[in-house]
Amino acid sequence: MLAVLQRVREARVVIEGEVVGAIDQGLLVLVCAEKGDTEDEAARLLAKLLKLRVFADAAGKMNLSLQDVAGGLLLVSQFTLAADTRSGTRPGFSAAAAPQDGERLYDHLVRLARDAHPVVATGRFGADMQVHLVNDGPVTMPLTIRPAA
Repeated sequence: MLAVLQRVREARVVIEGEVVGAIDQGLLVLVCAEKGDTEDEAARLLAKLLKLRVFADAAGKMNLSLQDVAGGLLLVSQFTLAADTRSGTRPGFSAAAAPQDGERLYDHLVRLARDAHPVVATGRFGADMQVHLVNDGPVTMPLTIRPAA
């Protein structure tokens, strides 16, 4: 699975003028399932998101996790993370999971997150979404979780 996490002061997802998911301080995570991904990759991605130390401690060092700061987690599906831009000027998306597999894995990730963390919000799979955020830092990091060998 691919993800881009952004440490935010606040973030929200709007669909057709309606806010469908919002958090205050926390992580906005754009998520893409690739061909061959399974529920295991979703579980490993969530474990990384909850424990990754990207929030400042009292000394100003990135030493605290999302769980440590009791921040929100906003999960947004985004198949375009799988874009292949190596040739030409039109990206290809052949590495992305088929839509039904992507949705199944995204929904699984959301269920796991809601079971493990108190503040979880989402976008809507396949919808035309507007994502609003105030990036804190800015801190933005790509994550890649590959199938176990």
